[in-house]
Amino acid sequence: MAGNHGTKAVVAALLANSGIAVTKFIAFFLTGISSMLAEAIHSVADAGNQGLLLLGGKKARREATEQHPFGYGRERYVYAFIVSIVLFSVGGLFALYEARHKFLEIRSGHHEDPGTWWWVPLAVLSIAIVLETLSFRTAIQETDKVRGDASYAQFIRHSRQPELPVILLEDLAALLGLVFALVAVSLSLLTGNYYFDVGGTAMIGILLVVVAVVLAIETKSLLLGESATPESRQRIVAALAAVPAIERVIHMKTLHLGPEELLVAAKIGVRAGESAQDVADAIDAAEEAIRAAEPVATAIYLEPDIFRDGHAPEVSASGTTSPVV
Repeated sequence: MAGNHGTKAVVAALLANSGIAVTKFIAFFLTGISSMLAEAIHSVADAGNQGLLLLGGKKARREATEQHPFGYGRERYVYAFIVSIVLFSVGGLFALYEARHKFLEIRSGHHEDPGTWWWVPLAVLSIAIVLETLSFRTAIQETDKVRGDASYAQFIRHSRQPELPVILLEDLAALLGLVFALVAVSLSLLTGNYYFDVGGTAMIGILLVVVAVVLAIETKSLLLGESATPESRQRIVAALAAVPAIERVIHMKTLHLGPEELLVAAKIGVRAGESAQDVADAIDAAEEAIRAAEPVATAIYLEPDIFRDGHAPEVSASGTTSPVV
């Protein structure tokens, strides 16, 4: 379900950024204002990133193979990480380069005046702000459907699916960048001092670099492999505890194979003297209970054991392991 919400937000952002990029390039070619070029490249990077997210989602749906027995769910994490690299290099570093280039151009006296086209960047940026606001609103609406009680910062930090956090941060950066550009261009046109344009371009570059670094850190954690959320672990432990033949959960580990694919491995305590058939029935019941409580648990491995006090840690109701007293 979260994946569907993410796809809708990605498509909305892709359509908005593609149209905005074209208008920004036209404005730059007509006026020569560097903030417009930085913003145009920013929109191109964003549109490319959304294309990458859609491609990652498509590749993640491939069937498992002998070489990749757990499937390709992590493709979505890989492409999200690539997005952070593209945003850093194509968006952020290019904007900083353009700021330096424009600074040297102004200092040497070769700056191009927008002339009669002075109104074009103001009109383009105003329209772009409206379109980006609509895209950002879509991302917020889709996020609200899945984030529960978490704040937006907590959702970005702890979400196990990458699309919505990426779109939220990209759209926020796009809106702030447009505001920086609008202020810089307006001041440049009013005062005739195009160092304001340089400053706006540099601020856009710094903003994109910061957002890219945040995205890289978050997606790196997902690539390394994160466990189920505390709420998910609690539901799994409760489901196991509800199976009559299981005395307790001795220890448990979880790992997200993809945003909607969870591996659960647990050692469960059964009563001494149970027959092999009884143990097998208990494991079948436990797997069914786990899937009912946590539908994203696609790979479940349960190891039965005889629990001995003081010989192994016990999993608490919160899903964490604690020593037995």
